Amino acid sequence: MTSCLVLTPSAPGAPALASDLEGAGIHVIGAVQRSNLVQEAARLVPDVVILHEARLDDPLLAVVSALQAAVPRPLLAFTLDDDADRMRRALDAGVHAYVVNGYAPARLRSLVHLAQARFAHEQKLRAELADVSHRFEERKLVDRAKGILMRARQLSEDEAFRLLRSASMHSNQRVGQVSQQVIAAASFAEAINRAGQLRMLSQRLVKLYALQTAAGQAIPGELLGESCNRVDTNLSALGKSLSRPTYGDLLDAVSAPWTALKGMLNAPVSAVRLGEADALAERVLLQADRLVSSLEASGVATSLHVINVAGRQRMLSQRVAKHALLGVLLTGEAAAHSVAETEHAKKEFEDALDYLNAAPLTTREIRESLDEAGRTWQTMAKALAKVRSADSQRALGESSEALLALFEQLAERYERSMQMLMG
Repeated sequence: MTSCLVLTPSAPGAPALASDLEGAGIHVIGAVQRSNLVQEAARLVPDVVILHEARLDDPLLAVVSALQAAVPRPLLAFTLDDDADRMRRALDAGVHAYVVNGYAPARLRSLVHLAQARFAHEQKLRAELADVSHRFEERKLVDRAKGILMRARQLSEDEAFRLLRSASMHSNQRVGQVSQQVIAAASFAEAINRAGQLRMLSQRLVKLYALQTAAGQAIPGELLGESCNRVDTNLSALGKSLSRPTYGDLLDAVSAPWTALKGMLNAPVSAVRLGEADALAERVLLQADRLVSSLEASGVATSLHVINVAGRQRMLSQRVAKHALLGVLLTGEAAAHSVAETEHAKKEFEDALDYLNAAPLTTREIRESLDEAGRTWQTMAKALAKVRSADSQRALGESSEALLALFEQLAERYERSMQMLMG
């Protein structure tokens, strides 16, 4: 039996809806005031909602809209109001059968069936529209994922799609789902790469500053300027690509010490300010490292960890060189601290190099870059052993820049790796 919920009329004189409906074989499960309509409809879930009002005013239409938003139900409305504009607004609000001056007990069953049929038709159209919209959005995801794979590995469009389809079949997911994972992996990988550059640049800038203060060293000023510009570029890109509510506080925590450090670096080089510059750079490093850790924890953990480690090697190559130079240029406890930090950073770099050499995420290009990095690290280690000489300081600067370039390349190769993008 069809069940219905009746809206209690707001004025006297309305027909006896409940008894007429029961006489027509329609089960009345309740009669409610308009203020309780949504709540009771959600609790009782009637087959149809029926009301009789002389005029469907705006507050009532608002209740109808709320009902259809919360618990969509077929709604039959009897009224004396033949205003065409109100009729249109009633249909927009969610009335499925709007009957003007047409109430009669003999018509109840057919009008209830009409409301139900129109409701079913409307739900079918909504489902079809939702399906079309979903397929359109999924198509856009597939196109974006294909573009990522094509750029990453120089694939044709057909090859990229075949790869997505193969991954879809292998993982028993839709192509759209796999595409979404590729897009997410690429997005997080890029963000980790950029945040990792902030760590590296904090150390590189102080290294360059220290080299300029060391006797006999002439570091091109454009290296300092280029590094400063890279920090600004990466902060700007991360600010646009990352969710402000999720990562905004972490980005702000990097920006604050960076602003102070940038002002110092733009002033004439001074050995007196070397320690202060390093303190600010350490704050940038700490906050950037927190950002990287948060990003890594939010993405495809295993693959992204490799990118994080490779990116961190860039920072460690600069940190080792920086602290080695500070150990010579500073005095007292500050110098001793830098000597200890040099050894600590060396150990971290070597452990990470071993990890990357053993990591399963690899290609021929990655192997070649790792081999070259190992050789360059040995050259840098020789310069570290004689860091007090001007020649060794120059060699230290050159080898640390060479390592930086190699791990920049490695981080990008990991970022573009099919194993990373496809999980």
